[in-house]
Amino acid sequence: MQLTIIGCHAATPRKNAQTTAQLLEIKGHLMLIDCGEGTQMQLRKLGVKFARIQHIFISHLHGDHFYGLIGLISTFRLLGREADLHIYGPKGIKEIITLQLKLAKSWTDYALYFHELDHTESVVVFDDEKIKVSTVPLDHRVYTNGYFFEEKVGSRKINSEAAKNHGVEVCDMENLKSGKDFINTAGELISNAQLTFDPEPPKSYAFCSDTAYKEDIVPIIANATMLYHESTFLKNHLDLAAKTKHSTAGQAAQIAAKAQVGGLILGHYSTRYGDLNAFVAEAQESFQNVYLAEDNKVFDI
Repeated sequence: MQLTIIGCHAATPRKNAQTTAQLLEIKGHLMLIDCGEGTQMQLRKLGVKFARIQHIFISHLHGDHFYGLIGLISTFRLLGREADLHIYGPKGIKEIITLQLKLAKSWTDYALYFHELDHTESVVVFDDEKIKVSTVPLDHRVYTNGYFFEEKVGSRKINSEAAKNHGVEVCDMENLKSGKDFINTAGELISNAQLTFDPEPPKSYAFCSDTAYKEDIVPIIANATMLYHESTFLKNHLDLAAKTKHSTAGQAAQIAAKAQVGGLILGHYSTRYGDLNAFVAEAQESFQNVYLAEDNKVFDI
């Protein structure tokens, strides 16, 4: 699982500070999470193949989280995209995007599917044989969701030396990977545990966009391998956090500690702060494994 921070700053894009967007590579999927203004330019700089992005998850309808979406959709059309595109986001996102396409007379040549959300509880929005994606209901000034990405348990790993010693043929490998035992040419049953290794433990990533402090999300994201939680403010501006329904670095760390996650990534910094190391220092009062999001930074989870 690999996470690339496309942008991680609040409110407005600046010369060296992009608004929120992330790219998550998970079990062969390339998922775009939020799409602030300028996202497609950042993707081009990173050399991302646009056709690989088939699912886009939008947390809420504030501009710094989705104003880049219409441009990206339009560019996909101009590049001759044929693959379907699925967009998950708050109710209203379909109306916004389709009105722009209608007035510009620029309907896509590829299938565009909108999955509009208005649930107040966590729901599964994507599920296949490899991963599951659920919403994380948040508390912001408009309807907002985070997203929880979970790998499913993979196939067992073949113990090549043991398989060779017991005469396992290539045609038997898939059965072993699925957990079945093996019967050799002498009719002896060899247990699967003797021929395979356990699969790697599944990983998970929780993306918590703009939100006030909300302990209700802890059971949803519990034990996540990595958590991104917005930290717009430091504790000396706790009043602003409450007023605007954002979080401080300390509050993000409290959520990380209660959820017992493996690591915490901070982001969505207010422009009023110069030294971002203060965010780490504040967070580490409650939780030690803290990282700063940075534009174009890659996390191998």
